[in-house]
Amino acid sequence: MASKKKSFASNHERTLYMKKLLIASAVTAALAAPASVLAQQARVPTLSQVLDASGLNVNGYLDAGYNWANRDIERGFNNALPAVGATPRVFDNQNNSFSLHQFGLTVAKQPKEGFGGLVNLTVGKDAQVIHSFPENNPGTVNSLSTSTFDMTQAYLSYSQGAFTTIGGKFTTLAGTEVIASTGNTTISRSFLFGAVPFTHTGVRASFAPSDTITLYGGLNNGWDQLQDANRNKTLELGASFNPVKPLSFTVSGYFGDEPTLGGGNAERDLIDLVANWTVNNSLNFGAEYLMVKQDDFAPGQGTGKYQGLALYGNVMLNPQWRVTARGEYFDDKNGFHFATTNGAGGPQAVKYYEATLCLSWLPTSAVELRTEVRTDKANQSVYIDSDGSTSKTLMTFGLQGLYKF
Repeated sequence: MASKKKSFASNHERTLYMKKLLIASAVTAALAAPASVLAQQARVPTLSQVLDASGLNVNGYLDAGYNWANRDIERGFNNALPAVGATPRVFDNQNNSFSLHQFGLTVAKQPKEGFGGLVNLTVGKDAQVIHSFPENNPGTVNSLSTSTFDMTQAYLSYSQGAFTTIGGKFTTLAGTEVIASTGNTTISRSFLFGAVPFTHTGVRASFAPSDTITLYGGLNNGWDQLQDANRNKTLELGASFNPVKPLSFTVSGYFGDEPTLGGGNAERDLIDLVANWTVNNSLNFGAEYLMVKQDDFAPGQGTGKYQGLALYGNVMLNPQWRVTARGEYFDDKNGFHFATTNGAGGPQAVKYYEATLCLSWLPTSAVELRTEVRTDKANQSVYIDSDGSTSKTLMTFGLQGLYKF
């Protein structure tokens, strides 16, 4: 009898233990389920998700390459004023060298309505050229700073309907080509690119009454001046037109006192016209005309003037291959732009011509490799050879690798 009681008690205890175990498991599962959901919801978002949620746009690129020239372009021009230090090229002015031209980074938040802003940095050899005053002297041509870091743009913006206003430092309205290497289809920059300002510091307003027209107006310190080099401001005016889908036109003008080679200030005017025609998805053409004049550009020399014309053609052979051709004429009257002289100290008028052919391979959306051949010719012997002799011709070869992110 005692054995039966002991067996019954043992079974009863096991039953109670199993019930307790089942209850504990159920409670644990009930608590674990929402904890698991919360853990999934609390996963750390990726950087791209954070940027998308914040409205920030971050992009950049890396530009490295090689340049070869058959003349000593690093010495500049024959009989050029030594204080000016002008070179035949803007960025690709190396005789035989590999270069890190640009690392560019842009961070922007520009909503369609309300306040926004943009910051654009350029690091590399090209930054030495695009520096604004006071790092570079606005009374010289293509003067170089030693710093390879440049705050190319930094401005606050406000948009309301068809109006947008920006204030700070921003790139110029003038020209076809731009500072950022990814915005061009050739390695070398045109004469005209180096003959217009790179950036301005001031305010700019734009008004787009329709999808086919945008008007611009603003005031700034002048050509490439972070700090004003005189007490006067420069007026900028511009307009872009897109009368039909394949055609677009842009006109821009700058008017104001700018520093002269004599150390003073005088009126400088710029008019620039740009046209683009997109024939189809694989073919487009462009043209640009530039005219610049300045009073008293050098002591006792009166009005200086230069003008030029550039023609462009781009052909996409297929989604991965593009060919770009550029032809250009530049008339540097009085040696105003490149500061060339006749050997006796007087200004020398020189006419320049160039033809460029560039082949680009785009294996992915992020990578672009380019190779380019360019020939320049002048009507005066302005190019210096390695032995000190001079020539009317210049030929260069370039390679470029671009990585975009």
